[in-house]
Formats: sequence, C-alpha cells, structure tokens
Amino acid sequence: MTAYSSETGAYGYSFQYVSNATENYFTYSVRSDILSRFILDVSGQIKQLTWVDYSKEWILFWTQPKLQCQVHALCGPFGICNENAMPFCNCIKGFTEKSPLDWDMSDRTGGCSRNTPLQCGKNSSSRMEKNRFYTMSDVRMPDNARSLQVGSAADCKLGCLSNCSCTAYSYGGNGCSVWYGDLLNLQDQYVGLDGGTIFLRLAGSELPDSKSSKGIVIGIILGSCAGSLALLITMWLLIRQMRRRRGMVGKTKVVAGGLVAFRYGDLQRVTKNFSQKLGGGGFGSVFKGVLLDSTEVAVKKLERIGQGEKQFRTEVSTIGTIQHVNLVQLYGFCSEGMHKLLVYEYMSNGSLDNLLFQNDSGKVLNWKLRYQIALGTARGLAYLHEQCRDCIIHCDIKPENILLNASFVPKVADFGLAKLIGRDFSRVLTTMRGTRGYLAPEWISGLAITAKADVYSYGMMLFEIISGKRNSGEAEKCKPSFFPLLAACKLVEGDTISLVDHRLEGDANLEEVTRACKAACWCVQDDENSRPSMGKVIQILEGVLEVDVPPIPRVLQMFADKPGNLAFFWESSLDRSPSHKVLAESSETKSLL
Repeated sequence: MTAYSSETGAYGYSFQYVSNATENYFTYSVRSDILSRFILDVSGQIKQLTWVDYSKEWILFWTQPKLQCQVHALCGPFGICNENAMPFCNCIKGFTEKSPLDWDMSDRTGGCSRNTPLQCGKNSSSRMEKNRFYTMSDVRMPDNARSLQVGSAADCKLGCLSNCSCTAYSYGGNGCSVWYGDLLNLQDQYVGLDGGTIFLRLAGSELPDSKSSKGIVIGIILGSCAGSLALLITMWLLIRQMRRRRGMVGKTKVVAGGLVAFRYGDLQRVTKNFSQKLGGGGFGSVFKGVLLDSTEVAVKKLERIGQGEKQFRTEVSTIGTIQHVNLVQLYGFCSEGMHKLLVYEYMSNGSLDNLLFQNDSGKVLNWKLRYQIALGTARGLAYLHEQCRDCIIHCDIKPENILLNASFVPKVADFGLAKLIGRDFSRVLTTMRGTRGYLAPEWISGLAITAKADVYSYGMMLFEIISGKRNSGEAEKCKPSFFPLLAACKLVEGDTISLVDHRLEGDANLEEVTRACKAACWCVQDDENSRPSMGKVIQILEGVLEVDVPPIPRVLQMFADKPGNLAFFWESSLDRSPSHKVLAESSETKSLL
C-alpha cells in the first residue's frame, strides 16, 4: 500500500505504527502529490477513492461497511436485507412497504408495516389463539434483543406471547431472547455467529389455520396408508430402473468451485436428446433440460472449443467461482472427447431481445423494468471488469446475451466464454468476436482490446433499451434511420423524452431517460479513453455522478448524410484496416468478411 508509481498513480500512503507498553495503533497520511476523497452516497456506505492519473479515473480504495446489508437500518423496521437479491430489501412475511413511493425511489429506510394488527385482548388464552408465530431460519438476529430467564423453548414462546409488545423471540445456545417493537437489521440467507432462527409474531389470519387443517391432514394420512403398498412397489421399481441407467446424474462428480461434472449421456436424457432448443449463438446452441430433482437448466453445446480435457476442466472451474446476482450461474459442465457442454440456470423470461423487440403490445416492458435491467446489466459487467481476480472482457454484449429470470432480474450470459476460449486472443480471433452493430471501432482497427470495448457495446444496447427498436432500422416514413445519432442530437437539444419507445406513450421518468441517454452517448465515444468505466456508468444511472452532455461521436456523425448505412461503415473499415491482408490469409476469416 505504500508503493507509488508516477506512471500508474497506484496507492501513495505513508504509514506509521506505534507500539509501546500502553498502546498499539497506526496512522496513515495521503501523499501530497495524489488526490483522495471520501464520499457517502445513497448506498449508506462511506467510501474512500483515489485518483489514478494514468487511467484518468477514481478507484475504490476502502469502504465501510464492506457489505451493503451491513448498513444500519438499510431496509427500515420489519424489512429484511439479502446480499444475493436485487433489490437488496424486502418486507418480511405479514408486512408491506410503509411508503411504496419511497421504495420505488430506492429509499427503503421507512421500512414496512403490518398487514393485520396483532390481537391483544385481556383474555390470555384468546390472545394465544389469535396470534401465532412464523419461523424464519438462517437470518441475522435483529438489534436490541432482551434476555428472558426461562427453562425451555416452550416457556420462551409463552413469555413472548403473554406480552403485547413482544414482536419476536428466539431460543438457542444463549437461552431465550425476545424483541419488543420494531425489528431492525434483519438479514436473510445469513451465515454468522449472530445468525439463527427467529420466530416472528403475526396475526393468526396471516398463517394457515392449524385447527381447520387437522381434518385434512388426517384424511391425507389415511389415504397414504391405504396406498402405501402400491407406493413402495412403485418406488422399488423406479429405483431399480434408475440404477440400471449408465451414468445417472446422481453419480456425477463435484469438482472445485462446487460445479458438477456431468456425463454426456446424462445431459442427453435431461434434455430429451436436445429436442427443446432455446436459442443459439457464435459459441453453440442452447437447449432446455430438467434434472432428476426437477431443477430446470439450460444446456449449452459448445463449438470450436479445442482445449484438452484437463485444461477445459480447470478453466471451467475458474469460471464457476465467479458469482454475482447479475451473472448467469454455472451449475456444471461436460467434457467427454469432442463433447464440451456447459449447464446454466434456466431463465424463464428468456433473453432481453425477445421482450424488447417483440410486437405484442400487451407484453411491452415498462420504463421502470427497462431501467432496472440497464442498471443490473451494468453491475454485472462492472463485476467482470473490476472485481474479479482477472479482468474478464465479455466481447459480445447485446440484448440476446442478457437473460431475465422470473422477477425480470437481468443476468449477463456467456460471460465466461471469453475467458474459456483464451484471454490472449490471436489477431484472427479478435476480429471474429462480437456482433456487427455493437462492435467498438478498435475491434476493426486491429488495436488491442480492453474492457472499454464492452462499454461501447453496452452503450449501443442501452440505446435499444431506450427506444425499444434495433439501432439501425426503419423510420416512420420508411426511410433508413440510425437511432444513436438521433439520440445524441436530441440530447443536445434537451428533448430526450421523445426518444423513449413510443409504445410506452410517454410513461417514463424524464430524469432517468436523460441519465440513460448521457450514459449511452459517453459509452460510444470514438476514443476508448473518453468512455467511462462500467463502475462510473452505474454511478451515472444511479444519479450519484453528474456528467455533462457528451460530444457527438464521429462514428455517429458519419450517418448524417447516409443514415442507416451501418453495413457500409463496417465493410469500409475492414478494407481500411492495416491488418486486413493478414486476416485474409485465414479461410475462416475470409468467409466471415
């Protein structure tokens, strides 16, 4: 941390450690020739950033609290935080947002309120019947617990139930703990010393009635007993049949990173011999499958992957350790001879292009969802570029590679393939990567590719998210048009709302539309040094970083006289490229050109 380079501007701190009979501490000071600043933004985290003159950007040096869910009262009373969810905050069972408008504006500090008030009559037995407890497991305990001296879990429950102010209790190694009033700083899916199971007090109407369900339970038990013999026989036959199968999925190996090494025959069975195709791309085709535990998966058959067995497994294991809420999760892989497959989580809402460009007016993405998708995608790319051990360049950002789960949370797909195929791209491979219309100018010129190539592609995709149409399409008068140029001009004129998908009928947040247009225009600047990092794009979209109206890129200005003639630009650029003659020596490249 004390190292300093005038070229890179890395670090530049002076430390002093003091240790004697009465005290131990250290101090540090920032060198006078570098810039450092502290900020406290809407995340609730205080951050220290250092200016790196070499790359002309601020880098995050230190933050506190380190995790978003560690911010005090982030989700407010009766809100629960989850580091693996987006948004981070939700209301616990039996509660709803106290102010939905504030929650829509990402301010959850007001918390949640009860759907049904607790019943606290004078008759204790009546009170016990009307109020019941809901079990919440693997949560971080709320603040301000109080101890209750009792001898058992039943006594602990009774002690909470007998006090109208008691909202929850917990019983464990530390005895009985109870909470009165609001519950603050709950966290879901939590693993830590202060985590465990808590019992939340709710009105009886919020939970199924145990008395009315007793008759149903008895009936189910009797029916089950009557058919138990037939069930046992069926199970025995099923197990026998499964054991006869070669390479059943239950016997697959688990490799480093928790990935499953599937057999090819297993994947043939779970995909019904690859019969349900979900889509395809430059790396292969994707098929839907269902594992034996009913988990739906997407199986990708890779093409043109030439690594050996050991190298492929090692690289896939590395990809498997990369996890983020906005990246598609890799479950496992298959590597048998020429068969190379990847098994991903299944995304029920498909790819962004299917929802963005479809003609069904009843399924048009509203502006709020579009903005969340743009922001989530930026977070996923920022993680790949800035937070992984090695910077991973996606190389093919486009709506087809942004997948949406059931809650429309965006997840970047195929992010591992750039690393899998190799980071040291040959000149031919570098030229082959990507999709026309999203390629940064430096791809064509033969220059070395950096993460800013992904930034350019993201900017082009962001234009499409705003307009709901392909960038190069037909205008209203059946004339070719190029939307990014129109957006850049409208941004200068201050008329950004007219750029929004006409199917939304103007129902969009003007401030967010302007931020998105500015971010997109900065992302597609000709000089990659003028483009922001994905971390800065997030700050722009969140409204944390204010930026000026960017200049109209020269690449976009080329379409002023010939609007829509996108193919002409790429083809002529290839002709002008100094590496074109070298590239033409490859027969595979010839076919692509």
